Amino acid sequence: MTQILAMDDPRVPDAASCTVVGLLAARAAEHPDRVFAVFADGGRWTYRETYERALGAAAALAARGVRPGDRVISWLPNGPDALLAWFGTNLAGAVHTPVNTAYRGGVLEHVLTNSRPSVVIAHPELAPRLAGIDPGDVRPTVIGPDQLHAPPGEFEPAAAQPWDTFGIIYTSGTTGPSKGVLCSYVHHYSAAVAAFAGRVGEEDRYLVQLPLFHAGGTIGVYAMLLLGGSVAVVDSFATDAFWDVVRRHRITCCTLLGVMAAFLLKRLPSAADTDHPLRWVWLLPLGDDSATLADRFGIDVHTLYNMTETSVPLVSERAPKESGLCGSPRPGIEIRVVDPYDRQVAPGETGELILRADRPWSLSHGYHAMPEATADSWRNGWFHTGDAVRQDHEGRVFFVDRMKDAIRRRGENISSFEVEAETMTHPAVREAAAVAVASEHGEDEVLLVIAPVPGHSVDPAHVIEYLIPRMAHFMVPRYVRVLDELPKTPTSKVRKHLLRAEGVVAGTWDRQAAGIEVKRASLGRSRRS
Repeated sequence: MTQILAMDDPRVPDAASCTVVGLLAARAAEHPDRVFAVFADGGRWTYRETYERALGAAAALAARGVRPGDRVISWLPNGPDALLAWFGTNLAGAVHTPVNTAYRGGVLEHVLTNSRPSVVIAHPELAPRLAGIDPGDVRPTVIGPDQLHAPPGEFEPAAAQPWDTFGIIYTSGTTGPSKGVLCSYVHHYSAAVAAFAGRVGEEDRYLVQLPLFHAGGTIGVYAMLLLGGSVAVVDSFATDAFWDVVRRHRITCCTLLGVMAAFLLKRLPSAADTDHPLRWVWLLPLGDDSATLADRFGIDVHTLYNMTETSVPLVSERAPKESGLCGSPRPGIEIRVVDPYDRQVAPGETGELILRADRPWSLSHGYHAMPEATADSWRNGWFHTGDAVRQDHEGRVFFVDRMKDAIRRRGENISSFEVEAETMTHPAVREAAAVAVASEHGEDEVLLVIAPVPGHSVDPAHVIEYLIPRMAHFMVPRYVRVLDELPKTPTSKVRKHLLRAEGVVAGTWDRQAAGIEVKRASLGRSRRS
C-alpha cells in the first residue's frame, strides 16, 4: 500500500500562531506587562496576568471533570468573567460554548440538549432559569463564575491543533431551533486577519460592545490577541455613554451596527464630536448615513460582510458610500450569486450569495449535532448564506435582504432593508423594521414598525407622505405601527419574526383606511408631429 505523507500547507497557520493557548503563551512571554484587557469597572489585565488567570480557570474546570473535547457553556454577560470562561475552557482543551443571556425556557433547553455540556458556568441571576429545564440524559455541573478564579498551580494546558473546534456559537434561531455553529481556530484566525490585519497594531484598542456570545464580539477579542493590541470590554452599547467610553478607555477602533450609528447621529451635534481617539469603525450594514457619520465624527468608515459560519468573505475599500454595499471578495474567497437551483444569475440580478474558501478550515465545518442542516447549507459544495444580494460588473456585492425577509407585493419583490434604510432618514425615526403581513388579495402588504427619537412623536401619515417621493410606489408601506422600541436580540438584531407573527394589531395605522392612495406614475407617450 502506498503511504501518503502529510505535508505542511502554508495556507494553514501552525498551532502556536492561531490557537488560544499558543497565542496567550506567546504574548505573555513576549510582552508580559503590556495591557491586554480593560473593563468597565476600571480593572485591567496584562498579557501575563491574562494567561495566568486563564490557567487558573482551566485548572478549576479540569478539577470539575472537564476533559478535552467536552463542551463548557458560558452563560455570562460581557466582562472579565466571560473572557476567563472562554480562555480557561480552551486551555483545558474543551469547547467554548457561549450562550445568549436572553435565553430561557424551550430555547435554553434546546441549547442544553444540543450541546450536551459537562459544565455550565452561569451568572447567579441566570442560574434560576435552569430550574424546570429538562436536559435529557445530560446532567451538567453548574458553577458560578467566582469558581473560575483559582491559582494556576502546576496546570499544564491541553495541546490544541489549528483545526480543533475552539467554540460553538449559537445563531439567533429566528425561524427555527438555534443552530450551534462549529468554529475552528483557523476559522476565527481567518476572520480576524481579514478584518483587522494591516488596520491595527500594538497601540490600538478595540471596543468590545457586541456580546461575547456572538461572533461579532469574539472575533474582535481574538484579533487583538492575535495582533498584539488590547481590548476594552463593556456590557453593551449605550448611545449616551458611547463617546465617554471611547475617551476614557482610549478606543481607536470598534464595530458599529447600523442602528447604533443612527442613534449616534440623531443626538444633537456638539463641539466635542471630533474630540476623541477613535480612528475607524466597521459599519454593518452600510446605510446612506455613512459619509455623514465619517464627516461629523472625523473617523474612517469601512464595511464588510460576515456570518458566524463564514470568515469575513467580503470587505470594502475605505469610505464606501453606496447604501447596502457589502464589499468585494477578499483573496482566498470564491463567490457566486445564484437562483434557487444554484445557477448563476447575471450581474445586477438578485440571487442568493453562496461561497467557498481555499484555506482549509477557514469556514465553519458544520452545525453541532445537526447533520441535515449542515448538509443543506453546504449543498453542491458551496456554503449557502441565505442572503439575497446582487453583484455589479466590478464584482462588488450589495445586500438586498435576508431570503426569508423578502416581501412580494403586487407582483414586485421588495427589499425590507431598502424600505428601512429610507425610513431611517426621517429625522424623527430612531429605528424601523419592515415585514410582510397578509393581504386580502393573496400577496403581501408591507407593515412598517417604527420607534421615534426620544422626545419626539411620530405621525404615521406624515412618515408615509415623507416616503412617497422617496421610493417606488409598490414599496410604500400600507400599515404603520409605532412602538417605543423595537423588540431586539441582545446582539441588537430586530426580532422581525415577532413583528410578523403579531401582524396588524389594534392601533396599527392603515394608509388605505386613511384614504392615501399611491399609484404608479403615469408616463407620457412620445408623439409624432
